[in-house]
Amino acid sequence: MAKRMARKKTAKKAASAVTASQNYAGVWGNRIGFGRKAAVIVIDLLQGYTLPGAPLYAPGVVECVKEVPELLRWARKKKVPVIHTRVLYNPKTFEDGGVWIRKAPVLKSLVPGSKYAEFCPEVKPPRGETVIVKNYASCFFGTSLAATLTAMGVDTVIIAGCTTSGCVRASAVDAVQHGFRPIVVEECVGDRHEDPHNANLFDINAKYGDVISKADAIRYFKSLR
Repeated sequence: MAKRMARKKTAKKAASAVTASQNYAGVWGNRIGFGRKAAVIVIDLLQGYTLPGAPLYAPGVVECVKEVPELLRWARKKKVPVIHTRVLYNPKTFEDGGVWIRKAPVLKSLVPGSKYAEFCPEVKPPRGETVIVKNYASCFFGTSLAATLTAMGVDTVIIAGCTTSGCVRASAVDAVQHGFRPIVVEECVGDRHEDPHNANLFDINAKYGDVISKADAIRYFKSLR
C-alpha cells in the first residue's frame, strides 16, 4: 500500500512538472486556417458587461470593446459580412431562458428596455448589419445563424465578443460542429477574470479552432481583394 501511494505521488509530481503546452504537443493544436469566405461574428457586446455596477460587469470585456472597432472597420472595408448577436429574455416569465436562466439568474438583467441589454456605443451595429437574438450561450443554438452563413457561402467565422469562457467558447464549439472554421481574435474577446479567459483560449485553440492576434486578423483582411 505504501509503495503504491509513493508511486502515485511520484507520478503526480512528474505530471505537474509538464506544462499544458508540452502535454498537448503533437496531440492537439493543429491549425485549420481561413477558408474561402469569412464572416465576423460579434457576440453580445452589451452594456451589461461594461457599465460599472452592472450585475454582469466584466473588466476583460471593457478592454475587448476597445479593440473591436478597428477589426470591424477592416472587415467592412473589405466587404466581409458582420453579424451581431445579443441576448434578450421575456421580462415577465423568463421562460425563454429555460433551465440556463435558473443556473445563471444574473442574466435576467438582459431584457428589452434595459440599458444593460443595449449594445456598447463603440460597437453598435449600423443600419443594414444583421442582428441575431439568442437565449443561450451559443450563437448557433436555436437561431438562424448556421442557415444564414450557409446561404452566404461562408465557411469561416471570425469571432469577437464575450464572454470567452461562456458564449465565445460555446459558439466556437458549435461553429466547428456545424462545419465552419472558428477563428477567435484574442484581443477582441473578454471575460470577468483572466484565468477562465486564458484557459478557454488555450482550449479553443487546442481543440476547436484557431486563436489569432488582431494583427493577424487585420493582415488577413488586407490580403482580400
